[in-house]
Amino acid sequence: MEIRQLKSEEFEASLSLSEYAFKYKVAGEERAEEKLKFKPERVWGVFEDEVLGAQLTLLPLQVYIQGRAVPMGGIGGVSTWPENRRQGLVAKLLSHTLQTMNEAGQTLSFLHPFLIPFYRKFGWEVYCEYKKYSIPVDKFPRKTEIQGTVKRDSAGLDTLEELYSRFAAEYNGTLQRDADWWKRSVLDDQIHHCVFYSKLGEPEGYVLYKLINNELIIDEFIYLNEVARQGLWTFLANHDSMITGASLKQVPSDDILPYLLPDPRIPQENYPYFMGRIVNAQRFVENFNFRPVNNLESRTLYIEDEHAPWNNGLWLWTVSEDGAATLSCLEGEKASAELNCTIGTLTVLLLGYKRPGELARYGQLKANPAELEWLEKVIPQAKTALFDFF
Repeated sequence: MEIRQLKSEEFEASLSLSEYAFKYKVAGEERAEEKLKFKPERVWGVFEDEVLGAQLTLLPLQVYIQGRAVPMGGIGGVSTWPENRRQGLVAKLLSHTLQTMNEAGQTLSFLHPFLIPFYRKFGWEVYCEYKKYSIPVDKFPRKTEIQGTVKRDSAGLDTLEELYSRFAAEYNGTLQRDADWWKRSVLDDQIHHCVFYSKLGEPEGYVLYKLINNELIIDEFIYLNEVARQGLWTFLANHDSMITGASLKQVPSDDILPYLLPDPRIPQENYPYFMGRIVNAQRFVENFNFRPVNNLESRTLYIEDEHAPWNNGLWLWTVSEDGAATLSCLEGEKASAELNCTIGTLTVLLLGYKRPGELARYGQLKANPAELEWLEKVIPQAKTALFDFF
């Protein structure tokens, strides 16, 4: 058995496996285009006698953490032939990929799970969710008189990118997009966009949307202030003679739009989305900004991580007066630690998806009341989101 990156001549083997596993077919010109876009160095495979048995794609991405871009390994396209399943091939592939990401300095990894319990076994944990709304046109937000203008299908990519980046950086776990990502994964021929400009001419929000079957399909609703939000909704509401309603997807979980509607009783859904995993706990913690404390304070932390042995074990976690932290390896057993959790729990704790108290309440974090109080004090409040898919 060999685990390695694919070669350019193995495109057909890779695509055939993906087609079978994900039940789709690429033919004709589209297949030729896929071959041109194929980046074999990003695809890792398990081979037996040079026959591809399982594969995944490892994308070198950046995500916002505390407003700063952090290297992240995005995992996608995990697939195995049915005759090779339940033989541990994906487990070996994931362990190898963790080592690869660690060596590349990618302190985080995200993936979209086909089955959440499967990836939890390897240390990934749900770190964000999104809301979906269906709003009949007669329940739209009220139209308002706004000082500003909305322009449709005229803004450049640089305007959309600037607005997106400012909005996305307010959340942990959002993707930093480059121009290629925008063109390949966000925009397409069906998408319209509208941008709200203040009375001074400054762009302050945008909507990406489609008109399908008499409905507004809203892919992204980005705004920097309340005036922009109201101005964009007024523009959307002016479609009332053309549509029956609007569908909003991948709305951040902290959104309160239903409360702001004249009638909040609309169909809505919360959907657990991507999973995240700290790849290197020491590097992640030491690049994280904690809340300042009165004096230099330390706690012992036992991290359970059987698939990344460089994380597994007892650590001394120190936070200084200015919020800087260190994580120093110690000799010792789990029983001697003041804090104890899995790498998945540590991930959602530091990203801000869950707070220490609730994780402890349900047995995900082991700590006595004094240590919980310390964690609540030093870990900043945060919110998580992701508006993309890979």
